[in-house]
Amino acid sequence: MKSILFSAIGLLGVATLPAAEAGFVAVQHDGGVRITVDGKPFASYVVDQANKPYLWPVYGPTGVPMTRAYPMQDLPSEPKEQRDHPHHRGITFGHESSGSDAWTFPENIKDLTGGETFAGGGDTWHERLTFEEFSKNPKQAVTSGTRMKMLASIRHKSFTQTISAKDHALIVEVCEHLDGAGKRFLTEERRLTFRSTDATRIIDIDQDFSATDGDVHFDDRKDAGLSIRVPASMAVDSKKGGRILNSDGLADKEAWGKPAKWCDYNGPVEGEHLGVAFLNHPSSYRYPTPWHVRTYGLFTANPFAQKDYDKSQPDGATRLVAGQHLKLRHRIILHKGDAAEAKIEAAFERYAQESK
Repeated sequence: MKSILFSAIGLLGVATLPAAEAGFVAVQHDGGVRITVDGKPFASYVVDQANKPYLWPVYGPTGVPMTRAYPMQDLPSEPKEQRDHPHHRGITFGHESSGSDAWTFPENIKDLTGGETFAGGGDTWHERLTFEEFSKNPKQAVTSGTRMKMLASIRHKSFTQTISAKDHALIVEVCEHLDGAGKRFLTEERRLTFRSTDATRIIDIDQDFSATDGDVHFDDRKDAGLSIRVPASMAVDSKKGGRILNSDGLADKEAWGKPAKWCDYNGPVEGEHLGVAFLNHPSSYRYPTPWHVRTYGLFTANPFAQKDYDKSQPDGATRLVAGQHLKLRHRIILHKGDAAEAKIEAAFERYAQESK
């Protein structure tokens, strides 16, 4: 597995690793940034391969990959990977229906997954490959073609900082959210901080959204937020020992759509029991966030949905007036063992005390 993934890194133009040295190294290149720690690969931040930036591959504390490889790489049948939802790329952010009211669709279009309508804006959750796959089904071809026209993008504009230090690496990026017509409706500053301990690798993702170009809306959608697609072997549905657990003790399917301080997904990966803990900082929008976490392997922190989780709840659409800001604050801990062994509750308490 590792040799295959190192080949994949080479395809991204980051094959050559620095000589082993203490600390973090963040190397900027045409397609993004490569992060290593003590000379070993940690993650690659990719900005030019889809309609939004994403982290992949991402390696845990024991050196094995902690996100699904598809669609960036189509692995052989063993170990078997799921080939569903090609828009679930590593670690990424998107929203199915956000934008400016100034750009509207010529007609309301039914969502392929639930019958909702789109009042305007664009879709950065899905990508072109999503609807190319759907269009292979004759029954979905027309709808897929229409939905393709709704695709929006989160475009990398610039890296304003890339820092390498002994105890961390930092990437600061400016992104522009563009509607289906290519017009900017939102500006985002994204800070990614990478740290590690003997038993963990840690990624802080701090997102600041600014309504720089007029009013912005985020529709109430379950398909939105900061996401991880965990390895297939870790997924609960693989029935190999994978488990979801949130800070309130809700497990597996019961954790879906429920707000919690943190949520953890753990299970076997290449013969080891490993986990991904996702922490929501108290300063983050609509803390504690509901979790769009699925037993097949999707793991998303999504504060933008209320009614789409529970039809008895009021519509959770969010609007930013021109000049307003919204912030999301999350910590991802790649760890050994399950949530109890990794002491995730104690890790959250420390995180919650930090100024964000």
